[in-house]
Amino acid sequence: VTAAREAEGKALGRDVAARLVRLEEIVAGIARRAPEVPVFFRRRLAERVAELGEGMADPVRLAQEVAFLAERADITEELVRLKSHLAHAKDCLNNDGGPVGRRLDFLAQEMFREINTAGAKAQDETIARLVVDFKTELEKIREQIQNIE
Repeated sequence: VTAAREAEGKALGRDVAARLVRLEEIVAGIARRAPEVPVFFRRRLAERVAELGEGMADPVRLAQEVAFLAERADITEELVRLKSHLAHAKDCLNNDGGPVGRRLDFLAQEMFREINTAGAKAQDETIARLVVDFKTELEKIREQIQNIE
């Protein structure tokens, strides 16, 4: 019985490890897209100002608004924390020092929180799709974690 549980645990660990790699790839995709978000905000804001009419917008004020929106949409902190949580989860799986299920469950909760915040802040269609992909894969990990001691 112990050998069977150990074998199952190793198989689950391999599956979770592969899914963590996929999560890292998704985070990398979000990180590549994130710098484009302020450019999009600037373009969208400029289009709205143009709709109001030429000469109605102060270029300094426009730059201030773009800076404000870019700061609000900055997801750097969330990406750093996600990468940290992913690294910690991989370390947990590679550590043969006993039960890791609860620790992995906690890390999954933290990753879910960070990816939600990143998606809400970025307000970008491409990032939103990647966030959904991340959540889908994370949910599969959470299901597997329920079977890990």
